[in-house]
Amino acid sequence: MKTKWIILVLIGAALLAACTPAAPAETGTGAASTPESVDAQATDAASVNAAPASAPDLFGLTYVREEEKLARDVYLFLYERWGAEVFNNIAASEQAHTDTIKSLLVVYGLPDPAVDLQPGQFADPALQALYDQLTAQGSQSLSDAFKVGAAVEEIDILDLQARLAGDLPDDIRLAYENLLSGSYNHLSAFTSALLRQTGETYVPQYMTAEAYQEALSLAVTGGNGGGGGSGGGRP
Repeated sequence: MKTKWIILVLIGAALLAACTPAAPAETGTGAASTPESVDAQATDAASVNAAPASAPDLFGLTYVREEEKLARDVYLFLYERWGAEVFNNIAASEQAHTDTIKSLLVVYGLPDPAVDLQPGQFADPALQALYDQLTAQGSQSLSDAFKVGAAVEEIDILDLQARLAGDLPDDIRLAYENLLSGSYNHLSAFTSALLRQTGETYVPQYMTAEAYQEALSLAVTGGNGGGGGSGGGRP
């Protein structure tokens, strides 16, 4: 139990640094297992956190690992294309998010789907197709790029909210709650950048109008990336 609380504290500290102002959960009957290659501390943590598991993805960790990688990769692509600093700022936050999920994969003895994959490459075919679609759309104009960023955050918010509605171990719940908080901030940052630089008011693409307004109300003013889009970017 002591090891579990140490992990909870470490995860909370890492995610708090990434999220400070700047799909349904699945359950089953199996138990988490730990490979022999995992060090003794991770092995102890995995045994403490052993919980009912679904096959093949325990509590959505495998999917969320690549989902956060997708956000990072899309934003880095759009930063290279347009030069708007908001993309670079938020990509750094997404890197922290995906690293946090990677650490949980180790704790629960799950393989990392993103190992050896380059930016823009995904093991999940649906995420690969989504990445290709979003980068193509975001390449059309800076306005489209900001809308793509907001759309990614909408998708993440809906997925995380659904997972948090299920029964989760404390460490995974803490991680998902912090990822969700970060997504609220990022959504606000992208929609603010769109309005500031193009005069357009963002219209949600996946969320209802009510859910979208609630998400904005939960964003922390000045969150990560919130002030990074003031420059016009490259033409």
